[in-house]
Amino acid sequence: MKITNVGTVFQLSFMPRIFPVNCYLVEEENELTLIDAALPYSAKSIIKAAESIGKPITKIIITHAHSDHIGALDTLKELLPDSQVCISSRDALLLEGNSALLPNEINTPIRGGIPKNIKTKPDLLLEEGDRVGSLEVIATPGHTPGSITLFDTRNRSLIAGDALVTRGKLIVTGVMNPLFPFPALATWDKSTALKSAIKLRSLDPSLLAVGHGKMLEQPQELLDIAIAEAEKNFRQSK
Repeated sequence: MKITNVGTVFQLSFMPRIFPVNCYLVEEENELTLIDAALPYSAKSIIKAAESIGKPITKIIITHAHSDHIGALDTLKELLPDSQVCISSRDALLLEGNSALLPNEINTPIRGGIPKNIKTKPDLLLEEGDRVGSLEVIATPGHTPGSITLFDTRNRSLIAGDALVTRGKLIVTGVMNPLFPFPALATWDKSTALKSAIKLRSLDPSLLAVGHGKMLEQPQELLDIAIAEAEKNFRQSK
């Protein structure tokens, strides 16, 4: 595991050279919020990282319920029984293994690793505008119907799950990167993902942290390029 720290955000990266899977610890005054739960074997490393920071993990927020973001969730909940597990109300259904679409959703199959046999039940279901400590919930559907991004109101850091990908270069999820195709292959609806990326750009983030790839400071110019590429790519694919 590799740890990278920018301000209040600590990136924990597993298999960074092969198939980078990131989760994040966000530092509050007296505690830590874990965003995503990485891979099944990641729990002890996550807890050791928190111990090195010197604050307890009191909340676990899942950006979306794909298997590489909830892998260690059950183990973490066993080791941290008092932690509060949070996920969007929409992706709570995916966490249960239910991949059925809701009546108002675009009729495209939900892709990616849908969890099976997850024991942990969410303590808090999140909606857009909710706050968890310093983090504001931003609805960013596209990769999954209920994907969320966390926006740190103190410093404009964005922890965006798979709404965007920085492995290789910054792209909107759904854009195919031959060097790292997996997020695109696992994206539910590309047009919705593009709308979410534009929404995130409007927040003028100081830091972009994602599920796959390095963190980017002051990413505005690269976001503009990625959005323009996605607009062109998705027009051509229609």
